Amino acid sequence: MKKVILTMNEQEKYDIIKSLVDHDGNKNRAALKLNCTVRNVNRLIKKYHTHGKEGFTHGNKGRKPIHTLADKLKVDIITIYNNKYWDATFSYACELLALHDKIQVSASTLTKILYDEYILSPRSTKKTRKRIKKELLHMENIATSKNEKERIHANIVAIEDAHSRRPRCAHFGEMLQMDASIHLWFGDTKSQLHIAIDDSTGAIVGAYFDEQETLNGYYNVFYQILTEYGVPAMFYTDRRTVFDYKRKNTNKVEQDTFTQFGYACHQLGVELKVTSVAQAKGRVERAFQTLQQRLPIAMRLEGINTLSEANAFLNSYIKEHNAKFALPINNTKSVFITQPNCETIHQTLAVIAQRVVDTGHCIKFEKNYYKTMDARGLQVHYHQGTQGLVIKTFNGQLLFSTNDKVYELERIPVHEKKSRNFDFEETKEKPKRRNIPSAKHPWRNSNFLKYKDNKIPA
Repeated sequence: MKKVILTMNEQEKYDIIKSLVDHDGNKNRAALKLNCTVRNVNRLIKKYHTHGKEGFTHGNKGRKPIHTLADKLKVDIITIYNNKYWDATFSYACELLALHDKIQVSASTLTKILYDEYILSPRSTKKTRKRIKKELLHMENIATSKNEKERIHANIVAIEDAHSRRPRCAHFGEMLQMDASIHLWFGDTKSQLHIAIDDSTGAIVGAYFDEQETLNGYYNVFYQILTEYGVPAMFYTDRRTVFDYKRKNTNKVEQDTFTQFGYACHQLGVELKVTSVAQAKGRVERAFQTLQQRLPIAMRLEGINTLSEANAFLNSYIKEHNAKFALPINNTKSVFITQPNCETIHQTLAVIAQRVVDTGHCIKFEKNYYKTMDARGLQVHYHQGTQGLVIKTFNGQLLFSTNDKVYELERIPVHEKKSRNFDFEETKEKPKRRNIPSAKHPWRNSNFLKYKDNKIPA
């Protein structure tokens, strides 16, 4: 005899009608319990006499909808996605299936098919991953066979998106992980702490506070590294930060911070690698966890409330931090290149902007007008439309480079200091000699433009 399984609602309806028939009960009371009419109760009684318990099951039970996908097609979709489109989002995978495999399926249908196999989208949310993982853990607990448990466990590992642990780099300076963290480090306003940490030793090699995550903050960290240790082999940074950001709706190269920092690294021979995966640079992420627990307390006890005080305090605190948490630095295995001189460092860590000479033989930069001065202290005139680069060095010097020549920029004041008609001087002021870099400067116009046009972010 075929066993009939009813749903909860169907079972309740069956029990009421069976009791009504067996005990010759009141149809009005049965209709009240079922929330239907007496006429419908009569239909159910007839169904009970004709088909028995089976008559209370839904007519479409066990039937597949006419628009359902065939099981073979589902298997084909899963196989194709795993082999060809594993790194595509579900909506994009639908387009690829239609274009290359002639399979028409909606994004919602594809999502259901793949989720049933615990295959998640590369852009799936943390909430979805947590829900699916919970379901798999429950299945793993109730699984009876070893093979089934191993299969479920493999799915759990895939959902966690785990990153394999890798060993530290072999040499000091081989790779520096760099990032910034916003936190209430001191005072009553949050600020950004920029740090660089050596992957080999875990030592913090540079740290700097700023109000926001800025190019200036990372330049200061870079400056500390160059002056204290030398030129590293590689920086490993966050793609979502200053290193891979170009401001929208603007063509000003000075606001393309990836180009600015990347060109400085290019001049010194430092590889710049970026990633959007936080776990890939876990060393610096864990360092921030330690610093957030300890540094704010230390700064509060010192009564620090300003950025200048905080940056001064970092000099001593980082040494104590490294002594406690970092591995000893083996200088014989260091790959840092000898430090450049201060002048080279200042000229390399520069903000570069493209500008054009105006009709007054001057250049406008940061809302001020400047004239070009040669090494003798005399103004050099260029005709209107001459293109060049304004270089703001790390120590604040303003230079102008054009046709592989460099000049110092002198700001033109809004008003003259002395009147030519009413303020008389006994001696005429002599031109002041200027400290201008040699012709081997790192921002020759052609070199920078070539780098800017051909750079390919990692």
